[in-house]
Parts: sequence; structure tokens; C-alpha cells
Amino acid sequence: MKRVSTAIVLLFSVLVMSNTSYSHDDISIPDGPYLGQTPPGSTPEIFAPGIVNTEGFIEIEGMFGADMNTFYFVRRDEKEVYSLNVIEYKNNQWQKSIVVTAVSEPSISPDGNTIYLKNAYVERTSDGWSEVKGLGELFENIDIMRLSASSNGTYYFDTYSQKMDIPLRYSRLVDGKHEEPKSLGPQFGIGRYNAHPYIAPDESFIIFDSVREDGQGRSDIYISYRAADGSWGPAINMGDKINTAHSEKNPSLSPDGQFLFFDKRTKRGNEEVNIYWVDAQIIETLRPK
Repeated sequence: MKRVSTAIVLLFSVLVMSNTSYSHDDISIPDGPYLGQTPPGSTPEIFAPGIVNTEGFIEIEGMFGADMNTFYFVRRDEKEVYSLNVIEYKNNQWQKSIVVTAVSEPSISPDGNTIYLKNAYVERTSDGWSEVKGLGELFENIDIMRLSASSNGTYYFDTYSQKMDIPLRYSRLVDGKHEEPKSLGPQFGIGRYNAHPYIAPDESFIIFDSVREDGQGRSDIYISYRAADGSWGPAINMGDKINTAHSEKNPSLSPDGQFLFFDKRTKRGNEEVNIYWVDAQIIETLRPK
């Protein structure tokens, strides 16, 4: 698997955001929460077809912002450029705009004010979003695919390598600075790879995707729960309602805790992929008693 270097992506993102302004497109959204969509049950469904998932484009990596009136997702356009899009309720109408281009695998902070882009980030400002900033020297040489932050500022992230053999790691925020990253444990280094973590705001569980012998297909979504003593339990496959013979990746939870979002790829690469959502009750069902 060939990847564009993080430095190139970061540089290109800064250039794009510094020199390009984006217009807002007004769009029609049905009344009601979740962009007016009928909530799914225990069987995953494509999220917002015709609004988020559309014909002619590829949409991946969906997530709601903290206010539940903003939905972010990555779209690949006809020029094969990936951009982070947002649909938001603003000035008494729904609008769609681009936050930043030449990015993928974003995550958003629990308060909705920071979007992490591998080893970089943008911050919310009074008139939109800041330019892309680096996470600092501690992370600049780590090829992060996706980083997720808890409410107390601890980073949880994966690492791309040629062998994809580096376990998920974390870095605590102590006295305003992040500590040297540490492994989450051997259960986060099993299989072909472990990637795209989503950490619960209170750090009570972590969801990620992995290719393992007990999987349903090419890539499955797993969950691990944190015990009272701070240790992490085994990675649990989230079952055949979510995981299939295809590839499931990039999990995230809506800020209200009600729905799990993830990508399902029915062909290798991103040629046939959609953003799905499902009732998050599965998280409590799988929690060790």
C-alpha cells in the first residue's frame, strides 16, 4: 500500500487553505435530527442517501459535531481530490461547504472545536476554521493515519508502517504537554493491522478496525473496554450485524451516544464505499458484565 507522505499532505493543505475561499451551498434537508433521517435499528443502513452519500462521488469517514447540527465527511470529487466537507445549520438554513482539501481520516474533538488531520489539526474560529497546524515535534515524524482525542486531551492513534505491525498508542496531556506515546497493549497489535481508532470522550472504550483471524471479512470493527483499574480488555469483534465479508472501517460515535457510524467498502480501495450508521446499543450489549 502506497501512501503520500504526511509532510506533503500538510504542506498542500496549508497552501490550499491560505489561498482559497469556499462558497457555501444552500441545500435542502428534511426536518428533524440527524439531517432528517429515520434512525436505524440493529441493522446498519446507508446514512443520508442523496444528501451525504451521493451518486458520482465517493463519501467516507462521516461524523457529527458536538452540537449535532453539523455533519462532517470526506468526499472525493471528479478530479480525485479528497476534501473534508461539512453540512451545517447556519443563518436559519442548511449549508454545505469545504473545511479543507487534500485530507482524509479526520476526527473531531468532543467539544467540536478541533478537527484532527493525521498529525495536524485545525481549530474553530469566529469565522470558520484556522489554517492547518502541526501537533508539534513529538508527533511530526509519526505517520499517523487517524488520531482521536478524549475529553481530557489524551491522544489515541495508529501508525502507518511498511509491515503495519505497530500497535495502537496513546499520549496523555500532562501540565499542558503531551507525553511520549505508549502502546495500549498487545491486544492492540494483533492481526495484519490495527487502525482508525475512536476513543470514547470518557475513555471508557475504544473502537477501531483490524484484520484478524476471527474476522468476518477483509477488515472488521472491534471494541475494547477499559476496566476500573485502567487496564484495557481484549479486543471484541462487533459481530456479524456490523461486520461482513466486505471491509468495515473508520468508526465514530455520534456525540449523543446513540449511533455508530462507519464505512463499508464492497470493493478494494474506495471505488464502492458508503457511510453507514447503526443503533449504538451494540456497545452496551458487548460490554463485559
